[in-house]
Amino acid sequence: MRFEGTNNYIATDDLKVAVNAAATLRRPLLIKGEPGTGKTVLAHEVAKAFNTPLLEWHIKSTTKAQQGLYEYDAVSRLRDSQLGDARVHDIKNYIKKGKLWEAFTAAETPVLLIDEIDKADIEFPNDLLQELDRMEFHVYETGETVKAAVRPIVVITSNNEKELPDAFLRRCFFHYIKFPDRDTMQAIVDVHFPGIQKILVTKAMEIFYEVREVPGLKKKPSTSELLDWLKLLLHEDLPLDVLQSRDPKKAIPPLYGALLKNEQDVMLFERLAFMSRRGG
Repeated sequence: MRFEGTNNYIATDDLKVAVNAAATLRRPLLIKGEPGTGKTVLAHEVAKAFNTPLLEWHIKSTTKAQQGLYEYDAVSRLRDSQLGDARVHDIKNYIKKGKLWEAFTAAETPVLLIDEIDKADIEFPNDLLQELDRMEFHVYETGETVKAAVRPIVVITSNNEKELPDAFLRRCFFHYIKFPDRDTMQAIVDVHFPGIQKILVTKAMEIFYEVREVPGLKKKPSTSELLDWLKLLLHEDLPLDVLQSRDPKKAIPPLYGALLKNEQDVMLFERLAFMSRRGG
């Protein structure tokens, strides 16, 4: 099996190499990049390309590594024992399987997505070192060992909110998704908007990359935000002249709420427009 991208996902050559290398080594593929560059979607498309199930484990700040293995519901067992429930005699009734358990025991090789691992506590990656390395873990309550017959394809995403420990990084195949250049972005737009007017895309992308290059921008607009903006431009049926003859003294693009996501950046563009008017 080789990943060559899909009809819905434009993958650069270096990303294809990374996915296929990780799949060959059966090492977790650690994907970093700006938010909105398609890190999470990649796991979905890899599962489609390999025609395998996808298991998703979305990490929150409160997520613990143990939850990915299993959870033992001692409270429910205590309650059932007080009520005389027969289920209480089998402790397995109170073991909830986590996503790693599901991946290790899946009937066919799955793709396991561990999404935004950097949201969790700093010890979270360390707590999964052995399990991801050996692809097995011990269930203390039942005395059984859960071991993967076939190592799943693991995709781990990170937005770089926290540094990951070296011991964890050593066990991964790493790839950083660079922000798409104009040619790659054009291919992405063509996938999502086949038949879109070329002049509109050219001018919209010109404005989009100009916005990204403004010094002092707190959050640069991403690929997904460009796609949202194009969708709005088409839906609102704005005349092409609005983009082509845009007054540079206004600075801020039309329907800017799809591109600028905080008040600091909006105020920055308003200041730029004010300075441009004064300079004019």
